[in-house]
This record gives sequence, structure tokens and C-alpha cells, in this order.
Amino acid sequence: MKRRSFLTSAGVGVAASTLAAPAIAQSQPEIHWRLASSFPKSLDTIYGGADTIAARVAAATDGKFTIRPFAAGEIVPGLQVLDAVQNGTVECGHTASYYYVGKDPTFTFDATVPFGLNARQQNAWIYNGGGMPLLREFFDGYGVVNFPAGNTGVQMGGWFRKEIKTVEDLKGLKFRIGGFAGQVLSKLGVVPQQIAGGDIYPSLEKGTIDAAEWIGPYDDEKLGFNKVAKYYYYPGWWEGGLNVSLLVNKQQWEQLPKQYKAVLEAACFEANVTMAAKYDAENPAALKRLVGGGAQLRPFPRDVMEACYKSATELYDETAKTNPKFAKIYEPWKKFRDDEYLWFRVAENSFDNFAFTAGLKR
Repeated sequence: MKRRSFLTSAGVGVAASTLAAPAIAQSQPEIHWRLASSFPKSLDTIYGGADTIAARVAAATDGKFTIRPFAAGEIVPGLQVLDAVQNGTVECGHTASYYYVGKDPTFTFDATVPFGLNARQQNAWIYNGGGMPLLREFFDGYGVVNFPAGNTGVQMGGWFRKEIKTVEDLKGLKFRIGGFAGQVLSKLGVVPQQIAGGDIYPSLEKGTIDAAEWIGPYDDEKLGFNKVAKYYYYPGWWEGGLNVSLLVNKQQWEQLPKQYKAVLEAACFEANVTMAAKYDAENPAALKRLVGGGAQLRPFPRDVMEACYKSATELYDETAKTNPKFAKIYEPWKKFRDDEYLWFRVAENSFDNFAFTAGLKR
């Protein structure tokens, strides 16, 4: 009798545990968000970060929480994503925060800083180096919560119609370049142009601009820049590792159940890792194809790099003196950067320099 009673009780327990998971899932609300991207769908890696987030969120919540991505221009233009999130036109946006330095140059720290951090260092600063609390405090003033959600790695220096041999060659150059770097180069006579990714090719083709940078070989090949400008420069010193962010309307974030918050944070982390991995995997073959097709690969001359570095340092110091929000992040960020440089010079850079050179000699 006791044995029968035990089995009956055990059976009820198993049935209850079987029902528990669906019951918990059913207790969560259905939430449907729209995401405005700053990028065209044709750029499957950088735009694909939004797809990664949406797919992971839906899978982890059994479709209860969905996010529908929209490409640049489908809801708002690519450079107006922050505004759309801030005013509630969309619940979230996938963008590069340096597009908004016209509102406040402090936005550059959430994306990338010229002669700043590479992708690994950027992640180290945000996740473990004190960067996230500083950025969250800044974004709070815009009613937005930010999440790292992609990284391009170090970028190329862009496509030019003519060679850049001296600093003088920069004067009067109409250059499509995003973020704070445009202000750095304007001190050297460049006329910076902020143009969304999908609009760069026609501007370069028509001669509205003289040069353009985007990300690197994989995307640049897709956009066809090699067809209208033959000189391909490196490195993109202004983007050692561009952090792409998911910006979420603060009100909408606070209304999310805690389980959905955890899922969204994890999805952004996944997008951050997979975007960098895909670019690193795809760029080598794309670069070979571009050079094989006639692209003229060129390093920026040393004197040009040094002039740009001097201009950047001056701009940071000038901005910090007049912008308290910028200064509040710049000072601890600069200390973190200097410490990272020391460490990377000891181990990482020594390994890279030897291994990369030795590998090419084989």
C-alpha cells in the first residue's frame, strides 16, 4: 500500500514538473518591439547584429518577446536612430553612437576614439574597466540604455581618388568619415562628410566627395568602392575597434520582465562576439580579391599619422576643458588606455609582430 502511494505521489510530481515549464512560459507577457538599424541589409555582418539579437531573443522566450529589425531608411534614416529611440518612435536601435557627436562629442566613447582602443581593449574597458557605469550615466540623460552589440575590429583607412603622400594632400579633401575623427581631420584642412553607409557609393561616384571610409574589405567590396576610387589606405586609426550598440528606450527597458532583460543582455553579448568573428573570418579573402582586382593598397605615410595623432590629442584636451561630460569619461578612459598599451606592448604586440612576419616568410 505504501509502495502504491509512493508511486502515485511520484507520478503526480513528474506530471507537475512536466507542466511547470509551459506554465512559467505562459505567465510571461507577449512583447513585440521594433528595432531601427543604421545599416542597410546588404551589409549582412554589421546589419546582421540586429538579426542575431532578434533571433536569440525569440528563441529564448519561445516567441513571447520578439524584436523586428528594420534597415536604415525603412522607419528613419540611418543617422537618426538615436532620436527615434529617445522619442519612442521605436523601442530600440542598432547603431554606432559616434554618429551623434554633433549632439555631444561624449558619444564617441561608446563607439570608438581615434588612436584609442582596439576591439579587445574596448570590451575590456566597457565590461571590466569601469566604462559601462560611466556610459550608462551619460546615456541616462537621453532616456536611453546602451548595450555593446557588435564590434568591427580595426578598420581600413578608406578609398581615395588620389594618393596621400603628405599632410598637404589632406587640405580641401572632401572625405566621408564618421564620428569624432572628422573633427580631428578638419584641423588638418579636411572637409569631413557624415554620410550613411548606403549613400556613400553614389556620392563617391558623382565626385561629391573625394574619398570615403566605411569598415573594411568585406563590406567595402559589397559596396563597390573599388570601382570608383583605386587607392585603398590603411590603417583606420580613427577606429581601432568600433563598438556597435543596441540603444533601448529607458521606459521600455524598465517595463521588461527581468527574464526578458536577461535574455536581451545575453543576445547583445552574442552579437558583440559573432560580429567581430565574422569580420575577422571574411576580411582576408575579400582583401585578396580587391587587390587582385586592381585596388592599390597603401599605408598612410608616417608624417600623416603623426600629424593626425597630434591633432587628435589636441582636440581631446580642448574638448575636455569645455565639456564636463566628456572630461568625466575622458580622464579615466585615458588612464585605462595607457595601461592597456603597456600590457599589449609586452605580450600581444611582441607575439603579433613576430608571428605575422614569420608566417609570411614561410
